Amino acid sequence: MIRLAIAFLALSTVVAWSDARSVASDWHEGFNNKARLVAGRATRDQEPGLYAGVDVAMPEGWKTYWKSPGDAGGVPPDFDWQGSDNLASATVLYPAPHRLHDKAGDVVGYKNGGVLFPVLVTPKDASKPVTLHGKVSYGVCKDICIPAEAELQLVIPPDVGTSDELSKVLAEVPGVNPRPGIDPALAAWRLDQSSGKPKLVLNVETAAPPTADAFVEGPGGIYVPLPKRIKDDAGKAVFEVDLTDGVDIKDLKGKPLKVTMIDGKGQSETTITLE
Repeated sequence: MIRLAIAFLALSTVVAWSDARSVASDWHEGFNNKARLVAGRATRDQEPGLYAGVDVAMPEGWKTYWKSPGDAGGVPPDFDWQGSDNLASATVLYPAPHRLHDKAGDVVGYKNGGVLFPVLVTPKDASKPVTLHGKVSYGVCKDICIPAEAELQLVIPPDVGTSDELSKVLAEVPGVNPRPGIDPALAAWRLDQSSGKPKLVLNVETAAPPTADAFVEGPGGIYVPLPKRIKDDAGKAVFEVDLTDGVDIKDLKGKPLKVTMIDGKGQSETTITLE
C-alpha cells in the first residue's frame, strides 16, 4: 500500500534581489522537496511579459507530476492565487513533461532535480507592485508518494528586471506554432473504429523519432490513456490510444482533446475534436 505523508511549507514574504533585479522568495523545505516563488520579465514567442514561477526542487530520483499524471495515477499540481493583491490574472504554464516508468505503470511528469512552473502575471495596475500569494499543492514520489502543500508570497515591483531563469523555462513550454525542423507536430490523426474497438491514431512529424512521445488530455479532467508507440517511419512516430481502456468514447466525442508532443529537440501542442 502506498504510504502517504503531508509536507507543509510556511508562508514566505521574503524578497531576494539578484543582480538582474529579478525577485525570489526564500526556499521553504518540506519532506524531500522545497519550493519558492520567483518573478521577473521574460519573453515567450517573442512577446515580453511579466512572469512568476513556482520552483519545486527535489532530490535526484524523486519526481513530481504534470497536469495529467498518466496511467498509474498521481497528484497533479494545483495553484490557488486567492489573497493576492493587484492581480488581475495568473495563468500557469507547464514545461514539456516526460513519460516516467513507475512500478505501478507509466506516469507523466518531471524529475532530474525538480521543475519550474512559469506563471503569466497580469496586474490590475501595471504601475503598482503585485503581491502574489500562492497556495500550491503537488505530489513528490519515489518509493512512496507524498502530497505536499506550499503557501508562498512574493512582492513583485513594477520595475522588476529580466529573469533568465524564466526565459529559459518558457522556451520549454509547448506552443501551438511548431518551429519547422525543431518542434514535433501533429501531421495527421484519425479515429479508427474498424475493429469495433475505437482507437485514436496520431502521426507525429519529428526530426528525432526515437525520442518522440505524445500525451492526450481529455476535457474537464476526463481520463485518456497514454498513447502507445506502434511504429516509427522516416520523420514520423505513430502512436495509438485505446479509447476503451478506462474511458467511454461517448464522453469525448464533440469535445476538444489537447495533444502534447515532445522529442529530443522541442515540443508543441494542438487541439483536435473527435466527431
